[in-house]
Amino acid sequence: MSTSATGTSGTSTFKPVLWTPGDWNALFGFGTNILVNMLVLTGLLRFVLKMPDSIVFGRILPALGLMMCLSTFYYAYLAYKLAQKTGRSDVCALPSGVSVPHMFIVTFVIMLPITLKTGDPVKGWSAGLVWVFFQSFILMIGGFIAPYIRKITPRAALLGTLAGVSVTFISMRPALEMYMTPQIGLVCFAIILVSWFGGVKYWRGMPAGLVAIAVGMIIAWGSNLFGLGLGSLSLKGVGDAFANFGFSVPLPAIGHVFSGFEFLGIVLVTAIPFGIYDLVEAMDNVESAEAAGDEYPTTRVLTADGVVSLIGCLMGNPFINAVYIGHPGWKAMGGRIGYSAATGLMVVLLSWFGIISVLLALVPVVAISPILLYIGMLIGAQAFQTTPVKHAPAIVLALTPHLAAWAKLQIDTMLGSTITAAQAVGGLAADKVDAVKSAAISALPQQGVLYHGLEVMGGGSILAGLVLGAIGVFVIERDFLKASAFALAGAVMTYFGFMHGEAIGIGGGLGVTPGVALAYAVMAAGLFALAKTSPGVDYSHAEVAAAPAE
Repeated sequence: MSTSATGTSGTSTFKPVLWTPGDWNALFGFGTNILVNMLVLTGLLRFVLKMPDSIVFGRILPALGLMMCLSTFYYAYLAYKLAQKTGRSDVCALPSGVSVPHMFIVTFVIMLPITLKTGDPVKGWSAGLVWVFFQSFILMIGGFIAPYIRKITPRAALLGTLAGVSVTFISMRPALEMYMTPQIGLVCFAIILVSWFGGVKYWRGMPAGLVAIAVGMIIAWGSNLFGLGLGSLSLKGVGDAFANFGFSVPLPAIGHVFSGFEFLGIVLVTAIPFGIYDLVEAMDNVESAEAAGDEYPTTRVLTADGVVSLIGCLMGNPFINAVYIGHPGWKAMGGRIGYSAATGLMVVLLSWFGIISVLLALVPVVAISPILLYIGMLIGAQAFQTTPVKHAPAIVLALTPHLAAWAKLQIDTMLGSTITAAQAVGGLAADKVDAVKSAAISALPQQGVLYHGLEVMGGGSILAGLVLGAIGVFVIERDFLKASAFALAGAVMTYFGFMHGEAIGIGGGLGVTPGVALAYAVMAAGLFALAKTSPGVDYSHAEVAAAPAE
């Protein structure tokens, strides 16, 4: 009794130190990580989505800075309270920032297709805001259902469909960019590979991403001396970048959020499954911190991510916040409480004063592309590395809808570009555009391109990959009853257009793609019958219901 009382008395008066020498190490390492992510994010907005600078630097980045500042300050506060409660001086704040996988997903799966379809990047921005709007509420209320989803869904299915996104929509574009300017792209890629995969340490422990960017800058600017112009950098571009150098505070964007609801059908197809994945990812990272000695309340962490993401969304930020993996590493580096809050202040300075614009004029985008490819490689490899080897065929099955969706996007983009070019040179009348497009698509099967197959299989690719992956895992495990349940879920979601459809609805009462929905239902019935007639099937495969690792 006396021991307990003494402990309580000692911790109640304990004053945690807000800054330690180790916080400098953590700030440099984590701050560089955040800076690279912000450069990548800004590059996606400007060069992939072709978003106007007035929106990028005047609306999105200030809102993003606000979100990340609120997040890092809150987790510094949680660390302070934990240190005060426990009387420990080694408590490390949870690292947080823009969710990197979802940064690419909302760009390439939501905003880019809608921007290409409408020809208006502002509409793509609005759709991204709606995506975060729903993701935020899923995070806030999903703590109650995440354990159940984690229990029933195989890891290979969750990570397999994520790997599909990483291989197609995350990895392919930066890989192609690297080979378009290999003098920079491949050199920077080698720098990253030998460090992040090979364990090579650079001078004074400099982060590999920072080294790659520095080398890319040297090659790009050096090439200008010889008139090569690698990386497309110029002094004029630097001068123009200072036009965005100023002070911009976040402003409410509620009107843009609600205008994006016209794309609700497209948004929900990805927001729901990735919101669920966010829940599991956050829980894993909190557990990782607990294993390192810092126990944080999962519900408060999930709620905080949802609340700050919602605030950022309503102010114009189409990217969601997340607790990062790596808490044990920052703690081992000496990070405590101050590094988190200091990172938040750094982000505000970068985003509210337009400094990111100047950095992008100094850094060639192709030097950042290897970092994107590395992220895609890591996410794709994770599906195979953290699941049983025998589930590999199910992971490949989960990849296939994403391959179809990516191929269809390439064809659609090419057709749109060709028609626009034909109109520009005066060779195509406006009233003939739809007829020409239909004729071109109809001719594709004769060239060996099954466009309709890509269209149907790739619709709702994230959910389709998850369902197919789960069916594959449970069939491999001879757990036919669970395979039947996922096939039935596939039939229902296909009927309403969440899978294998371009929009949500009921298709005049018969479903959006009735043939596919019926086929899933038949599959479910067959697997159910097989489960009842197959003797000795063990339905207790706990290992396939493990949560995905980050």
